[in-house]
Amino acid sequence: MRVLQINAVYEKFSTGRNVKEMHEVMLSKGIDSFIACPDLDKLKKNAYRIGNKVDWKLHALLSRVSGKQGYFSYFATKKLLNYIGQINPDIICLHNLHSNYINIPLLLTYIAQNNIATVLVLHDSWFYTGKCVYYIECSCNRWKKHCGDCPALKLGNPSFFFDKTEKMLADKKKLFSSIERLAVIGVSQWVTEDAKKSILKDARIIQCIYNWIDLECFRPRDCSELKHSMRLDDKFIVFGIAMSWNSQKGINLFHELADLLPDNCKIVLAGDDSSIQIKHSNVTYLGTIKDIDLLSKLYSMADVFVNPTIQETFGKTTAEAMACGTPVVAYNGTATPELVGLDGSCGFLVDENDPKLYCEKILKIQEHGQMAFGKAARQRAENMFSKENNIQAYLDVYKKLLNNEWSV
Repeated sequence: MRVLQINAVYEKFSTGRNVKEMHEVMLSKGIDSFIACPDLDKLKKNAYRIGNKVDWKLHALLSRVSGKQGYFSYFATKKLLNYIGQINPDIICLHNLHSNYINIPLLLTYIAQNNIATVLVLHDSWFYTGKCVYYIECSCNRWKKHCGDCPALKLGNPSFFFDKTEKMLADKKKLFSSIERLAVIGVSQWVTEDAKKSILKDARIIQCIYNWIDLECFRPRDCSELKHSMRLDDKFIVFGIAMSWNSQKGINLFHELADLLPDNCKIVLAGDDSSIQIKHSNVTYLGTIKDIDLLSKLYSMADVFVNPTIQETFGKTTAEAMACGTPVVAYNGTATPELVGLDGSCGFLVDENDPKLYCEKILKIQEHGQMAFGKAARQRAENMFSKENNIQAYLDVYKKLLNNEWSV
């Protein structure tokens, strides 16, 4: 079996780590695995770099001016198609395609014409909307029938002038419908169920496979030395992480929490904090953490992990925290309840992003102690987020597509 994965990043962020880990596992199993990606600094073998910086920037500009996403990078995509023709994959697995680096109609038309079995991975909702990666915050359900009059036109990858969302959704429907052997993988039950109501509902296979966690790296461990080095020995640590801190990721809520929590609590935040204009004195800002081992130690050091994000297709940071035996307090919406559970054994869900409600749940965990939740959190992570089991589930889908076995 020959498998090509296409994604916006490799090794970086959650989707890039998924792609890298799946690539390595497939190679270890004797599967011919290939990667196509615009961001390939280290990987050389079985890898193809899509486009260049000039092409990406031009694509981004044209996208904003025209209002159409994924319709440019024509020559870069033609070169990619030549590469695909050379390696002749049995399966193409499509991850994030909405980062201004690939011509979607050109790619999908080629796939359909060559009858290549294709897997869409729903890391977000972009594959079945006009342009939105998320639609919860703007309370929009237009994607179920047709887009247009987009309330999120200026968000994400914005359009300066034109609303082309109705055309883009219609084009996606036509293009995906032309692919004979199409599977759709949602990384949570929540996004999988929404996909079943969308333009993707007629795919041969639609199923949920949770993202996986490296349970050997992300595990409970003694982090007393790290805690001492950060001068937090006597503190109850509230940990949060985001790729970049802004209002959507809950930075304002964390700052309000810092005013509400008692003095023996300390908030520690990891992630790009360069856009935070006023920093709080009771918050420790660590910046971006690239060292995965250090990230795992930070999760383990924490007494509670807080995730106030209202839009999570999966929530890998929540799953990583649980794998480290750290209880979670998170917003009760989208995919998060599936991860944390509803019985209170792994942490608590909050129905509104009200700092007082978060504070109440955090203090409840402080009262009972992290150990009261840690074992259940770790066990749930082992049951749901096994790398071996969940990557094998992808390989099973690949085999079903190749053998024309549509029932799941």
